[in-house]
Amino acid sequence: MRFVGILLVFLSIPIFISMLKAYPQQRNWAYFLFGILPLTMSALNLDAALISWPTWTGYAKGHVISLLDTLAIAMIAVSARPWQRLPLMFAFLAYIFAVMLSMLFSELAMSTSFYVFQLARMFILFVAVASFAGKPSAVRWMALGLAYGAIFQGVLTVDQRLSGVVQASGSVGHQNLLGMMLHFVTLPLLALLLGGDRRKIIILGVLAALLAVALGASRGTIGFIGAGIPLLLLLSLFRRITVHKWKIVAIVLVAALAISPIVLKSFAERFAVNPNTAGSNEEREAFERAASSILSDHPMGIGANQYVVVANSAGYNDRAGVVATYASRSAKVHNIYLLIGAETGWLGIVSFAFLLGLAIFRGLKFSFQYRKDPRGEIVLGMTVAIMVAAAHSFLEWVFITYSAQYLFAIALGIIAGMIRQVEREKSMQLRMKRRMIATGSGPSGKPKPQFG
Repeated sequence: MRFVGILLVFLSIPIFISMLKAYPQQRNWAYFLFGILPLTMSALNLDAALISWPTWTGYAKGHVISLLDTLAIAMIAVSARPWQRLPLMFAFLAYIFAVMLSMLFSELAMSTSFYVFQLARMFILFVAVASFAGKPSAVRWMALGLAYGAIFQGVLTVDQRLSGVVQASGSVGHQNLLGMMLHFVTLPLLALLLGGDRRKIIILGVLAALLAVALGASRGTIGFIGAGIPLLLLLSLFRRITVHKWKIVAIVLVAALAISPIVLKSFAERFAVNPNTAGSNEEREAFERAASSILSDHPMGIGANQYVVVANSAGYNDRAGVVATYASRSAKVHNIYLLIGAETGWLGIVSFAFLLGLAIFRGLKFSFQYRKDPRGEIVLGMTVAIMVAAAHSFLEWVFITYSAQYLFAIALGIIAGMIRQVEREKSMQLRMKRRMIATGSGPSGKPKPQFG
């Protein structure tokens, strides 16, 4: 059956290509899939493993390819020059190179290659999304997919809470991972609303995402999304003030008041079951001591996807005081920068931080350089989502999983694709002006009247 699944996934590539070519007017459904699949794939099992190590303690457990990956390959295949002058591309490739280099220092290079393969999938998705991000209608359809995906997760978390689950995790297995993923849904959809999108399904998507976050009862997620929403509202108002935006601010305040009792109840139930918050903080500090020691001893890293094995086998967890239980000894350090540093060394952590920083810088620059362009709002939403995820990652490691990285790649694709589209439009306008000057024609293309 495994080989049948692999065959079906690979056969989807020519099928997707032929459908995209034969029915270009129906590509909106492909854009919709780009939005909904990252949030529903874990429940639908739409992938196949070429190599699978299900018991491996790392975050990447094989060479896996999904229908979202094959759809991305197909989209690239039918797009014109998808790689040309693509912002952020070389920063992304630099991080992939740093991870590939860590294979030289890995005790088990095959397991490290699992994460390299995962990043290659994310890069393909990034290029595919950028290929259509310049089309406002395509982005609207993708946002529709994100909204339906958020509603799907919201319904699951409600069902889990009614079934007695204290910290609902939707279909992804852990509330912290779901919360990290929903940063890239809540903030971009809210940005669309600020930009003038009035579709009720987008509003419902934002509310469903906020409800799922509340029912997850993750302190970090609630705290960072609670900071990210005001930051987005403030930056959007600085970008351009409109009456419509003030209406959205009022709606957000009402929604926050409505959801706050659910948040308080979720926290109360969580701490009633597990009141040892101090112990949790001490454990995080022990993990950080272990990761810092690994980075100090291995400035080039120990190999991506190797942290748990080396932290235990080389005695770092013992010396750092990590509790000797299976749950603790099989966990990663709750700080993605220390995790990346320990595994891929200083080159990895610098290249990863550079990718994040460059994406944030280019996104903010675009948003404020083109204040009257409505595309700037969705770019701002994606940028703030990256900012929030980057800050949240000082307390979490789950950003490195494929589920969260799918949405990160989409955010990068939206930012890069829209920047490239505007640059193309400016270049075209400049060529037209030069042609008019050279031919002596006016804006309509007709010769200018000559006097004298």
